[in-house]
Amino acid sequence: MVGKLARWLRILGYDTLYFKEIDNSRLLELARSEGRWLITRDARLLERRPGLPHTLIRDDRPERQLQQIVRELHLSPSAGLLTRCIECNTVLESIPKEQARTSVPPYVFRTQEQFSRCPDCGRLYWKGTHEERIRERIKKLFEALPL
Repeated sequence: MVGKLARWLRILGYDTLYFKEIDNSRLLELARSEGRWLITRDARLLERRPGLPHTLIRDDRPERQLQQIVRELHLSPSAGLLTRCIECNTVLESIPKEQARTSVPPYVFRTQEQFSRCPDCGRLYWKGTHEERIRERIKKLFEALPL
């Protein structure tokens, strides 16, 4: 229900767990035991644990969901931008350029100077046109939003 929102929260740098499939009881226990904020579209789930910190997502559009979370939780849309792996949520680590040589296309290696790697899943990241598009999209999403 909120998988794209989870990816966007990771893009913004927020520690965000997401499960495609998880038992509701396990999800609630995990949120409680780790002191996590529960974000869901399932109002009935929240009825089971009314004291758990949570946000009920009202919109089905990921961009509106992100705006709601940033506004209601007073998050910064740019403080930790692109510091987490969007796949597994782990904080990225900078690596020397030479370590990326065999893992990226030759053009990327020639044109980029900074690389990051996820220490858990091994995914590589670098600054490119995708980063510019992400920054522009975030700017448009939050320039008129009262924070």
